[in-house]
Amino acid sequence: MLDELDRQIVHALEIDGRVAFSRVASVLGVSDQTVARRYRRLRSEESVRIIGSLNTWRIGAVSWYLRLQCTPDAALSIAEALARRSDTAWVRLVSGGTEISCVTRSRSRADTDALLLDKLHRTPRIVGISAHALIHMYYGGTESFLRKVQVLTDDQVAALQPPWAGDPHEDVPEIESGDRALVTALARDGRTGLPELAAATGWSETRVRRRLTELRRSGALFLEVDVPGPALGLEMAAMMWLSVAPHGMVEAAETLAEHAEVPFVAATTGPTNLVASVVCRDVAALYGYLTSKVSAIPAIHHIELNPIVRTLKREGALLP
Repeated sequence: MLDELDRQIVHALEIDGRVAFSRVASVLGVSDQTVARRYRRLRSEESVRIIGSLNTWRIGAVSWYLRLQCTPDAALSIAEALARRSDTAWVRLVSGGTEISCVTRSRSRADTDALLLDKLHRTPRIVGISAHALIHMYYGGTESFLRKVQVLTDDQVAALQPPWAGDPHEDVPEIESGDRALVTALARDGRTGLPELAAATGWSETRVRRRLTELRRSGALFLEVDVPGPALGLEMAAMMWLSVAPHGMVEAAETLAEHAEVPFVAATTGPTNLVASVVCRDVAALYGYLTSKVSAIPAIHHIELNPIVRTLKREGALLP
């Protein structure tokens, strides 16, 4: 469980994942050493990760949500194989361990076809596949769940904003091969130093610094703080697949996006038109959320709730 100072540090890193610890310390009124020590502990305990990711919506890539029904004896091994793939971001076992929930990010139609049409359909013991393209995100990605548990004041937030925040370019720069190497390094650790990033890309440190600013300012690259639910006291997680009347879809999605229990909600293709992830303190809190907040949204016709049994890959990182 994160204490109050841990949460303040995490919130500061959510505002700017590469902010100097000295700046965080100044805003929080503690020493540089305290901030650095706290972060190293949280990092070593895998309670906090800073992740650099390309924004699929800004660069024109496509995200897919895959639901794979498997025989019980094969679900874990198939999920582990999917988790090892470079094009998967999230891999979970749900519904008692007989269904795999997987998020993929495809940069081209060929990438999508390679997984959906070739690999998965030829995998023994997969008895059902449904693929849902994410067509609009209402909450998630660049808008972190941690913003819903804000612990810093507005003045503190303003003091931690990057100098270019709120001034995005209209055009996204073309993603180059060096950018891929840059993002790969940042996906492992969003706070990787300039010398290491220069070595990974073959660029000078000056060019790395300039390119980082360009990509972040345009929205093509974003840094997020990944904190597992239990570190925030949230032990129960589930996926919701919702059928919503078309005329009420936007209102329903925006209402869900405002709920403190929802870190992600998006519109999808397929038999259901909204998908959302939910995190709660425990089973009783999940029941209370469904029967109070979700049930009050009139446009929702049907809900399929799938408890998450195990997460094998989270935000691109394999979990033990």
